[in-house]
Amino acid sequence: MPTIKLSDPILEHHWHIAALSSEVTDKPVQSFILGEQVVLWRSETGLHAFRDLCVHRGTALSLGRICKGNLVCAYHAWEYDETGQCVKIPAQAPEMTIPTKARAESFHVQERYGFIWICLKEPTEDIPPYPEFDDASFHTIICGPYTVPAEPPRVIENFLDVSHLMWVHEGYLGVPTHAQIPEHHVHEVDGRLVSDPISVYQPDPDGRGKVLNNDYVYEIVAPMAVRFRKSDNRTTEVFSIILIVTPSKVRETKAYMLLSRNYGFDMDDKIFQDFQDKIFSQDLAILESQRPEELPLDLQQELHLKSDRIAIAYRQYLTRLGVTVGTI
Repeated sequence: MPTIKLSDPILEHHWHIAALSSEVTDKPVQSFILGEQVVLWRSETGLHAFRDLCVHRGTALSLGRICKGNLVCAYHAWEYDETGQCVKIPAQAPEMTIPTKARAESFHVQERYGFIWICLKEPTEDIPPYPEFDDASFHTIICGPYTVPAEPPRVIENFLDVSHLMWVHEGYLGVPTHAQIPEHHVHEVDGRLVSDPISVYQPDPDGRGKVLNNDYVYEIVAPMAVRFRKSDNRTTEVFSIILIVTPSKVRETKAYMLLSRNYGFDMDDKIFQDFQDKIFSQDLAILESQRPEELPLDLQQELHLKSDRIAIAYRQYLTRLGVTVGTI
């Protein structure tokens, strides 16, 4: 079955994570962005991203190989250079002209934070900022990717939802006896939406088993990127996560995380990665069950409380931008 394109007039001009940097080495790699099948590959001149389609007979270029700086199709060995131009067709004589239409469609590509990012059309925004990555006082690790059978805005909103911590993540990020959410508001700060600090009692907020009363500050930094920083005023420890989701296919989202801490540098990163894997796995059944699958942007379609102020702000933000993927 062919992949359905997820046309969106806003997200087509934004950057999306296509793969981990470590996944793209000496072989072509396939990825999906908004339903578009993409091939990623490296040469001596850098990183490249093409539509994963040989113009000759529609074969996926990701099945091919890299030879002398060119991407070679697995079917008839057509060779494409770094610009997408076909430079060799073995079935025809060398002196024959290669058709001008013999080229692969290329996309904008960047590498940052240990991820490979793609923009399908002319970028209108930069890659979402994450200052902790370059801050020497923090240690940053990658968590995921997680494949989620749900629409991307549902995944984002779940991350922003503080009142589920005591139930879905009971014993870790909250407990039912501390379920009340304190009064808070959301403000616009330098183009981002930022919440007031929200205090949450947490028996084991990061996998160390250390009880903390953490103050969460949530930020909406892009349609498909949100983050929080949390800290307990009794310590100097700060824990930060940014969640970036990629609309890959219909009802399929790839979720990537950067997790930063300014403590425990001598601790094994796997402790924190395994803990985050556990937390995310607890969310999966909830996300897959939500109906409608799309996020309703009309606030009358679902019931909202004061504790949902961040989710309300996110829905209003998507409405203002005109995002359509995963929304109704």
